[in-house]
Amino acid sequence: MKISKHSAEHYVWGDRCDGWQLVKNQDLSIIHERMPANTSEVRHYHQYARQFFFVLSGVATIEIEGKEMVLNPHEGVEVPPLVPHQMFNKSNHDVEFLVISQPTSKGDRVLAD
Repeated sequence: MKISKHSAEHYVWGDRCDGWQLVKNQDLSIIHERMPANTSEVRHYHQYARQFFFVLSGVATIEIEGKEMVLNPHEGVEVPPLVPHQMFNKSNHDVEFLVISQPTSKGDRVLAD
């Protein structure tokens, strides 16, 4: 079955951020997310999930183990399990990106210091 952010299950997270669950099963999760200007996720890690963040539009900043990296459109980065990370939108425009998690990150998140 064809899916898009217009037909996928939608949820709101953080401060006005959107998520659309494109693939949702125990082995794999693919989420299309949107972060408005000047928003951020909380710093955390996952016990089991390996994640790949891929920017579709806008410019994102991700902090991984204390080091910040800027991700432009069509750039991505992998985050292994147990590695603290945090996504930011430090720009004045929306950023949209995919978060691919294997296995699913649901119930796997631990807040980091």
